[in-house]
Amino acid sequence: MKIIIIEDEELAAEGLSIKLKKVNPDIEVLDILDSVKTAVAWFQSNTVPDLAFFDIQLADGLSFEIFDKTAVNCPVIFTTAYDEYALRAFRVNSIDYLLKPVNIEDLTRAFDKYRLLKGSDAPPQYLNPELIKQVMSLATQQVKTPTYKTRFMVKIGEHLQTMPVEDIEFFMGENKIVWLCHKNGRKYVVDYTLDVLEDLLDPNRYFRINRQFITAISSIKDVIAYTNSRLKIILHAPPNKDDIIMSREKVEAFKEWMGK
Repeated sequence: MKIIIIEDEELAAEGLSIKLKKVNPDIEVLDILDSVKTAVAWFQSNTVPDLAFFDIQLADGLSFEIFDKTAVNCPVIFTTAYDEYALRAFRVNSIDYLLKPVNIEDLTRAFDKYRLLKGSDAPPQYLNPELIKQVMSLATQQVKTPTYKTRFMVKIGEHLQTMPVEDIEFFMGENKIVWLCHKNGRKYVVDYTLDVLEDLLDPNRYFRINRQFITAISSIKDVIAYTNSRLKIILHAPPNKDDIIMSREKVEAFKEWMGK
């Protein structure tokens, strides 16, 4: 039985190969591909395998894109880290899916289903185009839904401690050091730049006031009109004696953020 694996995580691909051999020693893994591009090229230049395992999210896109770019004339079993609800459509079709980390029991069940379908006189429905579109849409939504940090780890002496974002007033850059400022009034060094923190923090909770500060909305005590259409930001826990001034270029975005 000839199989290909499309998976961009090397350890996951190796692990799946080992488990496949345990389920069926006669399996031959023809190739392991790590991207949409290499998979499309493979299908266009090789004999159709008996079965293919597709990870959903690859380095250069979703594996569903492979179906748009070339013919995939073999049954496919998807492997994915997505929640089951987003892939419930697979249950009513001849495509199976396995949630990562893949275990032997699920793999065996998938092969049992494959054998039943292969031995059936009914026409195969492995690649129902409408199903592919439906699940691709659901998976794309999940991929595009960002996740943000909910806590930060800081070092206090020889101890490590977790700080939930709910307890963080603001982040402050000072002399090439970034400080996490807790609602208890203490400051802790974090190993992130403010630019990186902008991507890690929930924009509904935090705003980059200027080059030096990212603040939580809950820590803003007052906003005062300042010269040249700028704003002065007063925080509940003042970081230092200097005024925190927002440039006029950020004012409109800040007002929109405050009014959400």
